[in-house]
Amino acid sequence: MTESQRLLLVDDEVAITSMLTTIFERAGFDVIVAEDGAAGLAGYYAHHPDVVVCDVMMPVMDGREMVRRLRRAGEWTPVVLLTQHGESADRAVAIDEGADDYVNKPCDPQELLSRVRAVLRRQMAGGQPLATASVLVAGGLRMDRVTRQVTLDGVELVLTPRAAMLLDYLMAHPGEVYSRDRLLSALWGYAVPVSNRAVDQRVSELRRVMGEAAAAQYVETVPGVGYRFCAKVVRG
Repeated sequence: MTESQRLLLVDDEVAITSMLTTIFERAGFDVIVAEDGAAGLAGYYAHHPDVVVCDVMMPVMDGREMVRRLRRAGEWTPVVLLTQHGESADRAVAIDEGADDYVNKPCDPQELLSRVRAVLRRQMAGGQPLATASVLVAGGLRMDRVTRQVTLDGVELVLTPRAAMLLDYLMAHPGEVYSRDRLLSALWGYAVPVSNRAVDQRVSELRRVMGEAAAAQYVETVPGVGYRFCAKVVRG
């Protein structure tokens, strides 16, 4: 992390931008603030930030439209979206359209800072982010993110929608360790999960369908923390 890294913060709520600006500046970012997607686009081309943090629901132009316009223009600067709880469908579509990650509002500022740093680390590896790929491949495992079809060594795996969503999310963020609560919030949209057993059950399903030996090559349990996808992933 260097002080030269610029962060574009796009949100129409002054209380949020004021609070987050302080957090990000203390972490070493040079912060540029915009009040909506249209102003965000103008700020993007004026300042060429290293990362964008953007709300979804805003006047004039929403965050999803801003992301779509950036990606259509060939701009692959990492974008982390701020979304309201209950917008799970919107979040999934936004990821498909080119956002790199999302965090539920109201958010823990330290979690948001962690997500921003994570997408910057992935960006440093070069190339377009995996989150924008239509197909993800890791060894013999292939995920078609449009049809949700998963194959292992050419054999189709029959997974429930939630298990497929979980695998998709982990494959799009290889090497990242995710807590059960984080996965539950990201994929189920719960602010305060009643139980994180739902995540464990979907991981158990993946291991059952893939086979324990095969699954161990891809999905790793990090004791006391959560799960991560441990194989190298490329765009298919």
